[in-house]
Amino acid sequence: MRPIRTRIAPSPTGYLHLGTARTALYSWAYARHHGGRFVLRIEDTDVARSTQEATEQIVAAMHWLGLDYDEGPIHQMSRLERYREVAERLIAEGRAYRCWCTPEELDAMREAQRARGEKTHYDGRWRPAPGKVLPAPPAGVPPVVRFANPAHGSVAWNDLVKGPITIANEEFDDLVILRGDGVPTYNFAVVVDDWDMHISHVYRGDEHINNTPWQINLWRAIAGPDAELPQYGHCPVILGEDGLKLSKRRGAVSVTAYRDLGYLPEAMLNYLARLGWSHGDEELFTREQMVQWFDGSHLAKSPAQWDPAKLAWVNAQWLKRADDARLAGLVREQLAGRGIDAGDEATLARAAGLFKDRCSTVVELADWTAMLFVPVAPSAADLAAHVTPAVRPALRALRDRLAEVEWSREAIGAAFKAVLAAHQLKLPQLAPAVRVRVCGRAQTPSIDAVLALFARDVVLQRLAAV
Repeated sequence: MRPIRTRIAPSPTGYLHLGTARTALYSWAYARHHGGRFVLRIEDTDVARSTQEATEQIVAAMHWLGLDYDEGPIHQMSRLERYREVAERLIAEGRAYRCWCTPEELDAMREAQRARGEKTHYDGRWRPAPGKVLPAPPAGVPPVVRFANPAHGSVAWNDLVKGPITIANEEFDDLVILRGDGVPTYNFAVVVDDWDMHISHVYRGDEHINNTPWQINLWRAIAGPDAELPQYGHCPVILGEDGLKLSKRRGAVSVTAYRDLGYLPEAMLNYLARLGWSHGDEELFTREQMVQWFDGSHLAKSPAQWDPAKLAWVNAQWLKRADDARLAGLVREQLAGRGIDAGDEATLARAAGLFKDRCSTVVELADWTAMLFVPVAPSAADLAAHVTPAVRPALRALRDRLAEVEWSREAIGAAFKAVLAAHQLKLPQLAPAVRVRVCGRAQTPSIDAVLALFARDVVLQRLAAV
């Protein structure tokens, strides 16, 4: 068997969107499962729309997801001479030719075809043929280079996801492979790159299925009719909540936006993997488990639906599993973004451990933790419902006791018991009032554990308002 080499090749015309992240994950996992190599290639030949900022965001997203690559980033614009070299060889071999059609001529060609009820396509007017006399090239028109696609026969491949696919060559016209400025088109550059980089397996979205026959024909023209092709796997699209395809232009937010919204990378990988692949009934699994299980099989043939509620559930499960010290660092970043100076790491870690079971995201965890460092504003309804005349004396007594006890959960709990006994109250009567005054909300985890997170003077100050 030839060495396993996979790649992901995003275009830096925008962020790394969710569909590309999923195919990156599948490509990465397949290479890691087989001990192969994973390549990051930046397809930046759309010069007008490609940006350095987008490239940096793609690399940052890959890094955040933990999809480490063995080679790259390789930029197509650094390989222009290679594409021109291959194009010239194809011209010399009669497999490509120069075309001097102007945009106006091409528009007129298509209009005439539509008027006749025909499928619009390039009519081959500059394609050399035996006995055909070509006109003189017009002055001042930079020619493009077109691939002489086989006029007859068909292209067939056994898709890793969809199974056998056959498409007739008559469905495809002579593709432009080199623009007038010498920059390659997508289908040409990707074939030269995959050939030069010895790519063995290509996972990508099924919107590329119609490109594959062109690419296979180009591959055979460049590498020879007997050269081994990459194995292609076309994954169904991801649909949004409205049932339409997620894309850069419609509905898909960036991978790094989910980082900023408080999702963990292991949760995002877990959720993306399950959008089109499964391993039995396993819902939650680590990166290492996915590498162990992902052999290219069990990929779905039908589109998957993006489900924010399911993603939130998956993230909540990973939050519960996450190390408290790590969560403390993520919470600190969130709070810093709000202009909040958080406390020491030990306090943040204890808070993360106490509150994380109630949260779906790090943002929610920061919402809980913020009350330790900034004033709270209890609602009038909560104050009226819980800070009643019947409990006010007990609140004042509790404040006096808390001013003197050792500041620990155990001592705070003992102070509560003493006050409850002295005032003949039950904990469900006193605890909500303390929560509302100190935490700004009527429900929290165990009140003694929560108060122990605060600085003593903060608790006393908030209870003093009773």
